[in-house]
Amino acid sequence: MGESFGNLTPLSETNRLVADPAQDIRGRSVVDSAGEKIGTVADLLVDTDTNHVRILRVEHGGILGFGASSSYIPVEAVMRVTDDEVHVSSSKDHVAGGPPYDPDLADQRDYYEQLHGHYGQQPEYAPGSLFPGASGLTGGIGLPPVR
Repeated sequence: MGESFGNLTPLSETNRLVADPAQDIRGRSVVDSAGEKIGTVADLLVDTDTNHVRILRVEHGGILGFGASSSYIPVEAVMRVTDDEVHVSSSKDHVAGGPPYDPDLADQRDYYEQLHGHYGQQPEYAPGSLFPGASGLTGGIGLPPVR
């Protein structure tokens, strides 16, 4: 691979913003391949070396945010994005069966590759589109510091 890979950091814990606010998908519903709602995009995990979003943290279950659990979906599994929804290529059960994320992992590249293996995706380390194949979202996203 040889490409640069930084730590995965939740966007909410950084001083950065999505360059184009219209591409900030946090708060949108996540819909599976059968059209069933999985949950809501709670946060975006950002590669600190490239400032590219790598993974969506999807929250589901619980009441008013209590007792909710999270699943992690690589951006390569996103098929389409609308103003209200993020459509992914997997079923709800497949997403729920994904590997758990541990922010204290020393080598997060291993987790990233394990997650991609679960989704049958090839990790995308090079700069490129935020959501391959999603209209209007090509060219990647820069995450400049908050001014």
